[in-house]
Amino acid sequence: MAAETAQNLEALASQAQTMMSVFTKAGYDAVAPSIIQPADVFLDVIGESLRARTYVFSDQDGAELCLRPDITVPTCRLHLERHADPATPARYCYNGPAFRYQPQGATASHPREFRQAGIERFGDKSREVAEAETVAIVLKAIEKVGLKDWTLRLGDLGLFSSVLDAAGVSPNWKKRLDDAFLKPLSFRDALKGFASGARVASPGIPEELLASISRDDREKSEAAVAVYLEENAIELIGTRSLSDITEHLIVIAEDRQEKPLDARAIELIARYVAVSGPATTAGDKIAALLKGAANGAGMALETYDRRLALLSNAGIDLDRVTFSAEFGRTLAYYSGLVFEVNAASLDAKSPVANGGRYDGLMRAAGAAVDVPAVGAAIHSERLLATTVKRAP
Repeated sequence: MAAETAQNLEALASQAQTMMSVFTKAGYDAVAPSIIQPADVFLDVIGESLRARTYVFSDQDGAELCLRPDITVPTCRLHLERHADPATPARYCYNGPAFRYQPQGATASHPREFRQAGIERFGDKSREVAEAETVAIVLKAIEKVGLKDWTLRLGDLGLFSSVLDAAGVSPNWKKRLDDAFLKPLSFRDALKGFASGARVASPGIPEELLASISRDDREKSEAAVAVYLEENAIELIGTRSLSDITEHLIVIAEDRQEKPLDARAIELIARYVAVSGPATTAGDKIAALLKGAANGAGMALETYDRRLALLSNAGIDLDRVTFSAEFGRTLAYYSGLVFEVNAASLDAKSPVANGGRYDGLMRAAGAAVDVPAVGAAIHSERLLATTVKRAP
């Protein structure tokens, strides 16, 4: 067992050296963000699924910290430390451990402590060019260490958002659908519920309070919430201000006033999320689906076609690329293209690499503005399993 562990460590180190060489030769700056990170940044942006799997603890000063569950957020924070202007173009690469609780038990493909080799790039104005180059260099690194039999799966959260616009979905419904879309296994069931006007639960919040607040009269609304908190001896604790609490309650009140989602919108969304297959034909399927839609989705479809052309120009065989409209990833910070690289020898729940666009993450990490950003991480242990023949 000890000999096998030593061999694995040696193989992982050699594999990492090869991949980092590919990244640095392409102009990426090698960095090593801190393993211990402020918990609040992660818990706010990574989404419900990963939030529950993050190792969180407090130090002796009472600061809430975590073991990084990925290296993208720490790289954003490092970028902000280096540059006063967060939109400063930069490219980073890294190799190191990340940590996630595995609710089904730790396995070789899903360990609690695992290694990621990855790249992040910020500030690119040519969005689709940056995306295609990111995918291409990740595939180059993977092939360099021996994995030739890969397939690439694409999704597009931006295209999904455009479909919601084409369906005439209201802002409140759009937010709820965006949130639900991050849970692909339950999204279709949620969509059925929305058809009957299923509302966000608001346990413990009196109907009379929700009826007394509105966005049109913020001062009156805050006064009503303040009275409610005082009458119920509820103190303002932590970082949530009266304004924050009022905004949250206004969103709930607005949501509860929404009519059930229009049946035509439900049908359009359901037909869109069912689109799956070769990436080269998916665009035509979506275009046909949206033909005649009131608001269209022309710009998003043009982006889709341009991205495929750039991937092809980068030498990627599009016959090995699929598109799944339902594929949205579980990390809440993704905002556009999402992708994963799969190997035939691993199951579909164990991609070798994944990544995408996350333009809003820099703001969540402390910047005053959104910053164009795209990146990807390679799961080192999984990649090793596809390239190393183990003795019987």
